[in-house]
Amino acid sequence: MFTADYFVPLETGNPYLGELPASYDGRESGRAPAIRNQGSLGTCWAFASLQALEARLLPDEVYHFSEDHMSLNNGFCIPQEEGGEYTMSMAYLLSWKGPVMETEDPYGDGISPKGLKAVKHVQEIQIIPGKDYDQIKRAVLRYGGVQSSLYTAMNETNSQSSSYNEEESSYCYIGSQPPNHDSVIIGWDDEYSRDNFNVPVNGDGAFICMNSWGDGFGDQGYFYVSYYDSNIGMNNLVYSVVENPGRFDRIYQSDLRGWAGQLGYGSDTVWFSNVYEAESLEFLKAVGFYATASSTSYEIYAVHQAGDETSIIDSGEFDRKIFLTKGSFENAGYYTVSFDKNKKKELKLKKGERFAVIIKITTPDTVHPAAIEYDAGDRRTFVDLSDGEGYISADGSVWERVEKKQNCNLCLKAYTAAQ
Repeated sequence: MFTADYFVPLETGNPYLGELPASYDGRESGRAPAIRNQGSLGTCWAFASLQALEARLLPDEVYHFSEDHMSLNNGFCIPQEEGGEYTMSMAYLLSWKGPVMETEDPYGDGISPKGLKAVKHVQEIQIIPGKDYDQIKRAVLRYGGVQSSLYTAMNETNSQSSSYNEEESSYCYIGSQPPNHDSVIIGWDDEYSRDNFNVPVNGDGAFICMNSWGDGFGDQGYFYVSYYDSNIGMNNLVYSVVENPGRFDRIYQSDLRGWAGQLGYGSDTVWFSNVYEAESLEFLKAVGFYATASSTSYEIYAVHQAGDETSIIDSGEFDRKIFLTKGSFENAGYYTVSFDKNKKKELKLKKGERFAVIIKITTPDTVHPAAIEYDAGDRRTFVDLSDGEGYISADGSVWERVEKKQNCNLCLKAYTAAQ
């Protein structure tokens, strides 16, 4: 049973490090958003993303974000009827396209107003390692909800399945089918009986998941997914840093479709850079980029008054780089890294000034550490290569232009403010 001892206030920013409780239910602490219904559309990914985001803000802030806006304005060429995936959610939120309020763009009418502004800025999304139930539970305690995937042959109009025990609102699929449905883990019960499942499992225990098929499904919209389900807990997202607009005045980016692939030189280390042109007198405050796997370390640099492509590639322009900061990330995901305030004078940008942000990244056990946006040729997205100027290097000395050599954009954003 949930007790106050296990609640981690959002403002502390500290993970729960003690012994985990045998059970926890976000409904009992006011951290579960309202149950909603996706209807006949394949928008579970948008519902799960936004419900996990809403859970992140509860209990202090109550929102109903627009699933219509996310599923119609994400930049991908996928109709609502055909589904989607969490990388689309990440791209939409991290580019500040949303979230917007449900009242501004109601669900299910097939239209979406133009010009709506994000009411929150998502600045960090962590990917919890697959089947790491300890981390998943701690993330639920800290962030309210974990977006996760499972496989099901059921839908909003058909809740019949050999994997689903309707009487107990319990679910367990054991097999090789890949996940095709997203839900939000908002709790767990280590003692939930294995006898409640239709299929034999190796032990007790279940996650408490909120679904998007209305409150007529399961236990008023919730169901219990066995720890032994083949897919639950494999793909897990938490929206770990969510802010009010205003911390940054501008975002510079060329990866509106987000993390679609990876690039490197057959090593766990790579250098990559984006060059932007300052639109006003402003200060470079932070950069944002992906860690494509766990235990990633990084170094961040900047170049003022960056030259043209020829000087960067042929004349060692990036040798003038200024070191800003370094660090590491435990989990894969997207992170915004701010700079020490005492470097403010070094980060002042003039209107029209070309500036470069440079990342050296090391991701153990990978050969392509850098996240990129590219057109896979599947007609699910079309990538604009004209909006970016990116460079990549194996050693930080010899650089090549990615839009020309690799037909991609680098996932590397810059954030600025007027002061």
